[in-house]
Amino acid sequence: MSNESEVSRRDFLKTGVKTTAGLAALKGITFISDPARVFGANDRVRVAVCGVHGRGWDHVEGYLRLRNAEVAALCDVDESVLRGRVAELEKMGKPKPQTYADVRKLLEDKSIDAISIATPNHWHSLMAIWACQAGKDVYVEKPCSHNLWEGHQLVRAAQKYNRMVQHGTQIRSSPALKEGMQKIAEGLLGEVYLARGLCFKWRKSIGRTPVESVPAGVNYDLWTGPAPLQPFSRNRFHYNWHWQWPYGNGDLGNQGSHQLDVARWGLGVKFPNKASAIGGHFMFDDDQQTPNTLNCAFEYDLPDGKRRMLEFEVRHWITHREAEIGSAAFGKPQGPVPTTGMGGPIQGDRNTIGNIFYGSKGYLATGDEDVCGYMTWMGEKQEPGPRLQAAGDHYANFIDCVVSRKKENLNAPIEEGHISCGLVHLVNVSYRLGRTINFDPATEKAINDDEANLLLRDGDRGYRAPFVVPDEV
Repeated sequence: MSNESEVSRRDFLKTGVKTTAGLAALKGITFISDPARVFGANDRVRVAVCGVHGRGWDHVEGYLRLRNAEVAALCDVDESVLRGRVAELEKMGKPKPQTYADVRKLLEDKSIDAISIATPNHWHSLMAIWACQAGKDVYVEKPCSHNLWEGHQLVRAAQKYNRMVQHGTQIRSSPALKEGMQKIAEGLLGEVYLARGLCFKWRKSIGRTPVESVPAGVNYDLWTGPAPLQPFSRNRFHYNWHWQWPYGNGDLGNQGSHQLDVARWGLGVKFPNKASAIGGHFMFDDDQQTPNTLNCAFEYDLPDGKRRMLEFEVRHWITHREAEIGSAAFGKPQGPVPTTGMGGPIQGDRNTIGNIFYGSKGYLATGDEDVCGYMTWMGEKQEPGPRLQAAGDHYANFIDCVVSRKKENLNAPIEEGHISCGLVHLVNVSYRLGRTINFDPATEKAINDDEANLLLRDGDRGYRAPFVVPDEV
């Protein structure tokens, strides 16, 4: 086992992860049992967006497009980000939202119907659980959890408090992907034996950044939340937290959670029986802790005696196409390639992100969440077959379900999101421990592997009081 993941059971228990205090111990927030608000024909769902530096602004724009939604509040621990987003809304002629730094204060506002979470990963489950307990519906970005156990706790909270909880795997709202997955289920490809997910996303090196003072206006204690409080460094803050184990899950959890979700969807499977990963952090000498190159494999033993395989690859730099994914054939813009700083993606036509399903009669490929579509090639001659490209509106689906109270209409219910993110956690643990994880889908635990189970419950990090995911939700 590597040094970074060494942890004893005694040290694990000291972290407070076994604390049962939960939300009730936090001042100012109370449990609710009232039924959800009944919406009239002209009512709008009042949404608060949490974390608006990056992805959260996409949430804001998504809700602004909807007739039956209102961006009523913004929450961010960075005052400069919060001021800037409010100014942008005012320039657009939109009503000024309420603003909060502390989500606990936001959740006290009984006029808020739902929250939309786009914070760093280590906050996702806890914030969503608190919201469920406070009577709010939730849209939570992928991955819904920083570890497997807290994702399970979020599912329990959503069910206990009867909340609409939509996972941010928006490709599930694509009519094209729905059609493609249905064709697989109907047998277009024959017997599908393998699904392959691709996350070939160019990333620049994040370099190295020194420890420095916390920027003015940033509540770093709140930003850190459940994670250990470490000295401030730019590579542990905006965006680059993705590549640090206490906060992120690497590109497997960042981009790859979309494609893992599609791979599992098309195969019609849930948790695997085995998960294994090898890889590393290649080429760059920088502060990144998570691997930038990873080969993953999942094995499924099905009730009918058959077996399925799911493969997944993460690559961070120069690579080739597979099944035309990322090309103009999938509607991807071709031409100049803009770049971003801080370890963000090099966008444009260099990325190859999608899925391939292999069957006895042909294969089917899907694009990424920005270019929602599928293509097929049939028979031994691989002749072009059915194809479709059409995006959907994930925010609209969520808001419609908040109004209707019909959980069955959620395109990405948290139960599905938890399983797909669980695959991320399983192979990240396999990578860190350097061995295959034998897994029991019924108990959601590794078999005869205490070290793996500690990491699946974030045993190398724990929870920092009072930001503790409770045992009893």
